[in-house]
Amino acid sequence: MASGPQHYRNAERLAEQARRFATGDPAAAAALAAVAQVHATLASVAVTAVSAPVDGAEPGMTPTEWRAWVKATAAEPADGGTADE
Repeated sequence: MASGPQHYRNAERLAEQARRFATGDPAAAAALAAVAQVHATLASVAVTAVSAPVDGAEPGMTPTEWRAWVKATAAEPADGGTADE
């Protein structure tokens, strides 16, 4: 089972492959794009599920989950830290 950040990276990788196939093999490009969309949807669900408490009972995103998302998206943390801390 892939984590949210892994789904995000898979979606990016597959979308890039679909782009490269677009002119030479449109059917393969469409199939890759469809699988990329599934991974993007799963990534979206994962980040939404862990990003904020629903009713105050859940802790929200853990520091480990946050670092994994920062690393997966190549974003720079707002607090000046690094994704690998």
